[in-house]
Amino acid sequence: MERMTDVPESQANDYDSFAEAYSAENENNLLNAYYERPAMLALAGDVGGRRILDAGCGSGPLSAALRDRGAVVTGIDASAGMLALARRRLGDDADLHLVDLRDRLPFADGAFDDVVASLVLHYLEDWGPTLAELRRVLRPGGRLIASVDHPFGAYTVQDPRPNYFATTSYSLDWTFNGQSVPMRFWRKPLHAMTDAFTTAGFRLSALCEPQPDPAARELFPDDFHDLSTKTCFLFFVVEVPPTATGSDD
Repeated sequence: MERMTDVPESQANDYDSFAEAYSAENENNLLNAYYERPAMLALAGDVGGRRILDAGCGSGPLSAALRDRGAVVTGIDASAGMLALARRRLGDDADLHLVDLRDRLPFADGAFDDVVASLVLHYLEDWGPTLAELRRVLRPGGRLIASVDHPFGAYTVQDPRPNYFATTSYSLDWTFNGQSVPMRFWRKPLHAMTDAFTTAGFRLSALCEPQPDPAARELFPDDFHDLSTKTCFLFFVVEVPPTATGSDD
């Protein structure tokens, strides 16, 4: 449940304050469990033996699913509370790191075959430094698979409508079990998103607007129709060119 709000940026997105509630909600809900995660896994395909960085891993549900499919997964998140839940899920030997995606990543060049960035880029005003780092830690031919709030949906959550072509922020209150938490996101036009990927040295492989898991039709009959007929999230698969040798190519 969410509503528009006006909140100082310093108070927003404090996942440590609601990690347990968010993780519980995320586990089996329609948007995450029956729509976003299945779409990310479908785009990832066969990940057996692949080294994958889960950038913004949260409490680890996507990391767990990728590991179950044979991937070697490293998780990073800016929330210590979420990482504690991820370690509880994945085990004490899980490769987890407290990292802000706006900072340099603590990994060598070309350390990963894939990066998954699940509903995280829309927290960033400037994607440039983050995408440059994600490209750096991917091997030539590696993939970044990312999901974000759909720009058309982000444009319509506010009335009057903002300037679609500008990068602007907006705030919402999320509610979990009666607890209201302030969130702030950044919306960008579609061309700004694709330009950010290409400027960072990626090439676009796929742009996806998936349907929810058909199993959700019976589990969530009231919301399934809306999710299957209206914009929600947008998914990108972008690749490092196979002949790339560095971030300046």
